[in-house]
Amino acid sequence: MSIEVKNLSFAYKQHEVLKNVSFKAENGQFVAVLGPNGAGKTTLFRCMLSFLKGYSGSILCAGIDIKNAPVREMGKLMAYIPQSGAAVFNHTVMDLVLMGTTRQLAPFSSPGKKQVEEAERAIEKLGITHLRSRGIANLSGGEMQLALIARAVAQGAQTLIMDEPAASLDLGNRHRVLSLSSSLAREGYTVLMSMHDPEQALVFADRAIMLFKGEILADGTADEVISEKLIYEVYGIDVKISSSDYGKGIFFKSPGSSMEV
Repeated sequence: MSIEVKNLSFAYKQHEVLKNVSFKAENGQFVAVLGPNGAGKTTLFRCMLSFLKGYSGSILCAGIDIKNAPVREMGKLMAYIPQSGAAVFNHTVMDLVLMGTTRQLAPFSSPGKKQVEEAERAIEKLGITHLRSRGIANLSGGEMQLALIARAVAQGAQTLIMDEPAASLDLGNRHRVLSLSSSLAREGYTVLMSMHDPEQALVFADRAIMLFKGEILADGTADEVISEKLIYEVYGIDVKISSSDYGKGIFFKSPGSSMEV
């Protein structure tokens, strides 16, 4: 399911955050949205999820303008995976994933056999069957993030909006979350993920969009967008991008060394 952003601009009072942002993400693409703090990544996602309404321009998901779409319709189009947060209630993982199916139900209805089966499939797809009965307050950060992705899959939407899901995870869990996100894109999901680390985009993403001061500075394949020159321009640091048998990596220049950009 494609999602298209056309000439999107947004301001908090007099502070312009997004300026004529336009791009289209297609089925099966894993799109990394990069940029420093304050670049507009979170605001972009909040507009795309219809959390913010006061923007100019348009956002189309499967050809539907989301500004006018009912909440239940939005649930069919897009699912949101936030950064992992503290659990307020100690629901089981199964209960959490089941919440993703509630858009199918009439008000005040309870999940039935069909919804339970869909939740089970999502849990199995994410490889967390062993966590099915565990309380979410007892999960690690990585486990919680996988449970949140399973909830989004159970929702049935084909566009997944992920707001820095790997930001607070250790190396192993970060790799699991990013690998599974890449696998979902290969299955046909449209995955948009904000992230801070360009190296993660190089390894896992099909495409990268670099936001800088509210505008798209670069958009293309991850290899095209993530360059030594662009990283210096955006982040103000000297790096070396090199390839090995394991793929591309970004290396910081040692203190005192020089680099032409």
